[in-house]
Amino acid sequence: MSFPILGLHHVTATADDAQADLDFNLEALGLRLVKKTVNFDNHSVYHFYYGDEHGRPGTIWTTFPYKGRGVATGIKGAGQITTTSFSVPAGSLDAWRARLAARGLTVLDEPPRFDEESIVVVDPSGLNIELIATSRDDRTPWPASPLGDDAIRGIHSVTLTVRDAAPTIAFMRDLLGFEIVNEMAGRTRLAVNGDMPGKTIDVVHAPNAEAARNGLGTVHHVAMAIADGTEQLRLREEIERRRITVTPVMDRQYFTSIYFREPGGVLFEVATLRPGFAIDESVEELGRALKLPPAAETNRATIEANLPIVYY
Repeated sequence: MSFPILGLHHVTATADDAQADLDFNLEALGLRLVKKTVNFDNHSVYHFYYGDEHGRPGTIWTTFPYKGRGVATGIKGAGQITTTSFSVPAGSLDAWRARLAARGLTVLDEPPRFDEESIVVVDPSGLNIELIATSRDDRTPWPASPLGDDAIRGIHSVTLTVRDAAPTIAFMRDLLGFEIVNEMAGRTRLAVNGDMPGKTIDVVHAPNAEAARNGLGTVHHVAMAIADGTEQLRLREEIERRRITVTPVMDRQYFTSIYFREPGGVLFEVATLRPGFAIDESVEELGRALKLPPAAETNRATIEANLPIVYY
């Protein structure tokens, strides 16, 4: 049985300070804030969604800024997404180095991988953000990005770190339809629905890596896109048939989701394409107002009073 995973949907991280998170993602990376809402499980914590003009699946980077809420700094390690990579145009890395350095950020050059050059910067929360230069990404960037032609096109890939890569790779191939598209020492690149940016996950084999712990400065989960709720339910039934723990279908307002863990412990989400971010505000107004789950609207005054004031 095959399940039509279309590519990546979004990546979600546990961040620290809300204002610093906004400043970095909007001003340094030049992303668009496409939705300002709250964590479904903790309405005193923002949930920021960043992406392209429409917040299309495959461009979305989301954060929960938990500063002052008793969450400890996390540990990057085995059983976790350890790097989130964004796609930028080939030839743009010099401009990116200068832009990031001008903001006091330390930029590290990575050895080329699979014929693509990249740089890494650590964001204010401690998250590893990579920019991969490629000529193979034809997605249209946000037209109002301050980066112009050098703007981020979307998520390129994520790096998944596990102690034993074989069960993870087999799981991704057998259940989710990924295929191996490239390999190097200690790293296997898998892709789904075509070997293009936004459709790839790198699995790093690190047998001696410290066990990961979720917290500030770590990625919480990676989400993959599926066409609709019918396909999502088919996938959920198959996961249950294999006796793997999976959540019920959860309404996330802008898509529906299921969550489960791969054999190495990384949390996976599979999210639908629709209804999308324009169901409660126009495309032109995306990200400007605080949007709440409908059931929380009666508590808006209390929720707003408990959220930090942010400017953008």
